[in-house]
Amino acid sequence: MAPLTRARPDLRAARRLVVKIGSALLVESRPGMREAGDREAGALRLAWLKALALDVAEAKARGADVVIVSSGSIALGRGVLNLPAGPLPLEQNQAAAAVGQIRLARAYEEALAPHGIVTAQVLMTLEDSEDRRRYLNSRATLEQLLALGVVPIVNENDTVATDEIRFGDNDRLAAQIAVTVGADQLLLLSDVDGFYSANPKEDPSAIRFETVETITPEIEAMAGDPISGLSRGGMKTKLMAAKVAVAGGCAMAILEGSVARPLTALAEGANCTWFLAHDDPQAARKRWIGTMKPRGEFTVDAGAAQALGAGKSLLPAGVVAVSGHFGRGDPVAILGPAGEMLGKGLTRYTAAEARAIKGHRSSEIAEILGAPGRSVLVHRDDMVV
Repeated sequence: MAPLTRARPDLRAARRLVVKIGSALLVESRPGMREAGDREAGALRLAWLKALALDVAEAKARGADVVIVSSGSIALGRGVLNLPAGPLPLEQNQAAAAVGQIRLARAYEEALAPHGIVTAQVLMTLEDSEDRRRYLNSRATLEQLLALGVVPIVNENDTVATDEIRFGDNDRLAAQIAVTVGADQLLLLSDVDGFYSANPKEDPSAIRFETVETITPEIEAMAGDPISGLSRGGMKTKLMAAKVAVAGGCAMAILEGSVARPLTALAEGANCTWFLAHDDPQAARKRWIGTMKPRGEFTVDAGAAQALGAGKSLLPAGVVAVSGHFGRGDPVAILGPAGEMLGKGLTRYTAAEARAIKGHRSSEIAEILGAPGRSVLVHRDDMVV
């Protein structure tokens, strides 16, 4: 099967960028897995991290938002605690993560601070993306951090996650984060320079794909197992990540990350494989919202209907009636004064809360509900009209 040749995306045009960094890029190999002459096992590769910080700073200077999804806490903690190579019991993994996370967060902070970039640590589990309330809280936090110019450093919360609530690898976590924040590009920094028809370290005739427009069963059959001893994610997990990303309107690249300044190398034409999205993130999200079955209804007045038509969010003051039983984040229908369908959206309040604040100004929400609340019932980014 010949590689597809559609033009690859332009990294320098990215509006919002998610970069996933694997353990093998950040942390030196464990004893028994390294070659003679390697540095101390478990040590952070500070020179590489500082070079990556230059890439992040340049992306920020171009006006792009950047989120980093970073592995490395367990691998780093293992080195500090002198834990043996090979699989560890869950409690030892969690202990290593607890030790490694604080060092990893500090390393990113120290690497990016000289460029005037503030960092934040965000720890997540699979439950945070599957539970709608947690998902919305995570999304709101990330959006606020990006609005403030912060670079979030996201990792799976290995200190509390069990096998039942794990993503299992940061490739899929990165894809979920990319969709959550509406990123237009996701970069998986790997130990190979793209997706191949077979493992290039085992099959010299393997062909690298420049671009992949559709992940077919034939493409999936080409995925192999992890090459690195530190990484939990192989090509299979990267394809799973690609499916999530492109469905959310986000193009995804697999590229060699061990080189100095890998983002610069990619922008200058380095080898990689791009999985292409067919929609932009906002269009994909609105299409998804449009397919959802409403669990309630907001009836709005003429002024609110006009504002919605102009692309505004729905404020409580414009709502005259609320019906149905729904929770925060559930889909609701938005009806006009005559009962006509205006659109659908994801509500930021429960049915009981919406009934309490309908017709009131946003400044009155805290007094009515007894706690500070969000100023809109349905944000324009969560609405299709």
